[in-house]
Amino acid sequence: MAASTSFAPRAFDVLAMGRVGVDLYPMQDGVGLEDVETFGKYLGGSAGNVAVAAARYGHEVALVSRVGDDPFGRFVRRALEELGVSTAYLGTDPRLPTPVTFCEIFPPDDFPLYFYRFPTAPDLRIGERDIPPVAVAESRLHWSTLTGLSAEPSRSAHLTAWELRGRKPLTVIDLDYRPTFWTHVTDASRAAAMALEACTVAIGNREECEVAVGEIEPERAARALLDRGVDLAVVKQGPRGVLAMTSDGERVECPPYRVDVLNGLGAGDAFGGAICHGLLEGWDLRRTIDFANAAGAHVAARRECATAMPTEDEVLALQAGTPTLSTAGSPTPTTASDGAGHG
Repeated sequence: MAASTSFAPRAFDVLAMGRVGVDLYPMQDGVGLEDVETFGKYLGGSAGNVAVAAARYGHEVALVSRVGDDPFGRFVRRALEELGVSTAYLGTDPRLPTPVTFCEIFPPDDFPLYFYRFPTAPDLRIGERDIPPVAVAESRLHWSTLTGLSAEPSRSAHLTAWELRGRKPLTVIDLDYRPTFWTHVTDASRAAAMALEACTVAIGNREECEVAVGEIEPERAARALLDRGVDLAVVKQGPRGVLAMTSDGERVECPPYRVDVLNGLGAGDAFGGAICHGLLEGWDLRRTIDFANAAGAHVAARRECATAMPTEDEVLALQAGTPTLSTAGSPTPTTASDGAGHG
């Protein structure tokens, strides 16, 4: 099926594809969901969070996804628009409900997630006709996640988008791996192989790299990603920081920032949005990775994800050591791999 040509011919700084939905996060920490009394409602979902993060830095951003024809879907659409993300390519599914994600908050490093996306989610019903050709081909940066390849028709839609883009620079794959979305890990590995053939930047934590290329040791994982053809490989190492390597031999390793972690779940998406910013601004690799580490730490100190995404000034303040909102207790070294994108 050919991609639709009915979209307005428009390009963006960032075009993201993938998950978006509602996060219902507990207002009580350190207890299981069975004992939680109140919840906060927030915009969530990995691609939606990254889109918001990029928009917070002043970039023009759009999201290709779907929500349900329900109140939560209307909330998601309104929240994205209020946070500066175009919903021109956000479809409405007439049958499936907008997905909801719950979590438990056990700081500093335990945040179980519970996805309500069955029998499937609207964002996995993105089809080839939902792909805006000009936006995909001409936007400066294209962002997608491995989860988008976990089911049809979303898988074919992503392949169509990558074909339209033709491995243009700044075609990014987030190796975001959630076992619950896959029948078997080997299915995810095969999907990752397809994604790496089409993309020029790959980002993942150690476990996600193991799924994608069979390597968990950071140096070997980065080299394996480069061997698959990407120009930039970013491997998140939790408390050890982040390793980044390029196809022309550059290697950068940046330590994490210490914050009092409240909820680490949005850190990976904050990291991703900050990577987008650094790449679009043409920053050198060390500056980009260090900035992204600080952005992830900023969000880890807050309860919600999308609405916690920082501005550039807020990230610079954290890098400079200016006190920011945090929870009580000893600071914990936090990078994006402590809380991968979700939703």
